[in-house]
Amino acid sequence: MKIAVIGGTGLIGSQVVKILNTSGHEAVPHSPSTGLDLLSGQGLPEALDGADVVVNLTNSPTFDDASLEFFQKTMHNLMASAKAAGVGHAVVLSIVGADQVPDLVYYRAKVLQEEILKAGPVPYSIVRATQFFEFIDAALSWTADENTVRLPTTRVQPMSAADVAHAVADVAVGTPLLSTRNVAGPEVFALDELGTITLAARGDHRTVVTDDSAGMFAAASGDALIAKDDTVIAKTTYRDWLAR
Repeated sequence: MKIAVIGGTGLIGSQVVKILNTSGHEAVPHSPSTGLDLLSGQGLPEALDGADVVVNLTNSPTFDDASLEFFQKTMHNLMASAKAAGVGHAVVLSIVGADQVPDLVYYRAKVLQEEILKAGPVPYSIVRATQFFEFIDAALSWTADENTVRLPTTRVQPMSAADVAHAVADVAVGTPLLSTRNVAGPEVFALDELGTITLAARGDHRTVVTDDSAGMFAAASGDALIAKDDTVIAKTTYRDWLAR
């Protein structure tokens, strides 16, 4: 099976390509570094030529209002080219709870991406994953200074990028779901608790201050970002990942 992996040189994409090729498929990474411009559509016909499946792992360069335009343009370009190329399955990676946090424009942008995929001409699958372990450091940095890290009590259920990549690869080689598969880590944390665990593991002596207005995830309330009953639970725990 030939699989075009758009965003195939990034954190998730590079691992998806490796998993698929190791499994005997022909996974080809595509990104700006390989000559693909998804915003203009340049390079898309060549990238999708002969592909059975296209996996879209691209990300908006910003989390602000520009992300809406980014996902709208790139998805319309991708769907038109996928139809023209006769691609039989389109897969997109999204976020668990994206539709539950309307105050976050980036999450609204991901929902828009999903809607364009669903309404498009190609059979589809959506993989919604929780926050990546690898993203925790960035989340801590948003509201940190030299002495403290301010974090909300928002409940999160993070997972490793490697587990996300395996989930995407598994869906890519299957029959189109025509629906969404949710994947999440095995543990639920309050974000301020996760910050304390992370700093301790890194030997960072800054203090975590609970602040329910701090950072992007303060907009998520209750269990918006937590796995629901139909979620596939990954095996890697956060502490095990940190220890590696």
